[in-house]
Amino acid sequence: MEIIAYSVQADEQPLLRAAFDDRHELRTLAVFLNHDTAPLAAGYPVVSSSVNAELNVETLDILAAGGTKLITQRSTGFNNIDLEAAAERGLTVARVSHYSPFAVAEHAWTLALAVNRRLVRAVNRSREFDFRLDGLMGRDIHGMTVGVIGTGKIGECFARVAKGFGTELLGWDIAENPACLELGMDYVSREELLERSDLVSLHVPLLPATHHLIDATALALLKQDAILVNSSRGGLIDTQALVEALRAGKLAGVGLDVYEEETGVFFHDRSVEGITDDLLARLISFPQVLVTSHQAYFTRTAVDQIVDATLRNVDDFAAGRTNENTLVPRL
Repeated sequence: MEIIAYSVQADEQPLLRAAFDDRHELRTLAVFLNHDTAPLAAGYPVVSSSVNAELNVETLDILAAGGTKLITQRSTGFNNIDLEAAAERGLTVARVSHYSPFAVAEHAWTLALAVNRRLVRAVNRSREFDFRLDGLMGRDIHGMTVGVIGTGKIGECFARVAKGFGTELLGWDIAENPACLELGMDYVSREELLERSDLVSLHVPLLPATHHLIDATALALLKQDAILVNSSRGGLIDTQALVEALRAGKLAGVGLDVYEEETGVFFHDRSVEGITDDLLARLISFPQVLVTSHQAYFTRTAVDQIVDATLRNVDDFAAGRTNENTLVPRL
């Protein structure tokens, strides 16, 4: 089948090529999929998108008119896709239902450790041969109370690392994970978790019920010197409320791999023209905040799994089959 893949990263391209070239005709693009770039897909029955694609009604109309039959997204999240509109237009939609949970959990811990030990500030100083320790004091993770919001596969992996550090584990989710209970996790209310935790990490999907889960009220419950990490979805945090909390001197560290208005910014080079998003610029300016550009998933292991799942989505569609990745089945 003929496939056009949008927003393909340089490190991702050879993996896609190796998987697809002997099976399907693949065209890769660096640009993101939105209503402006959707016309490029005309004549391609299969479109592969990324998590920051804008698959709204307008984009879906263009794809459907151009002959697209399958949209296969190279991510677990799909809140960027209007599934109802896709179904109405006869578009089959698939995603990658799972890939290495260790990749995301390990990156979340990377962020937590980096902000706790002020690593970015330390590295920047050492590059200028300034080897003072002023302002670099962190805390032992050992003995901390760690709150895990969302204890699915990724949250469980995060909790296992926390257990290795020798922490007290608190969890919050709609259902208790037996594996987390075996680690000694105590499931409590969200409010209690926020009040008691020294470090809070978010691992829930973005749904209407979880949008701005961490708002001004939630931030007020956190300890003054707590560490907050989000490697899940940007919309889980009310960014304006977070900036106000930081301005008031709250939180010892914040590690963010996602941002609620990241589309059009993350995965792009904005070093020359800068950014016009005042909230993001303000966030990055705080010395205790570390922002990475949605790269928690970006390990060779995880990307290999994403590519393999995407290939299977295409093969199954061509054979008239569905699988666990199918969000909108073929009519």
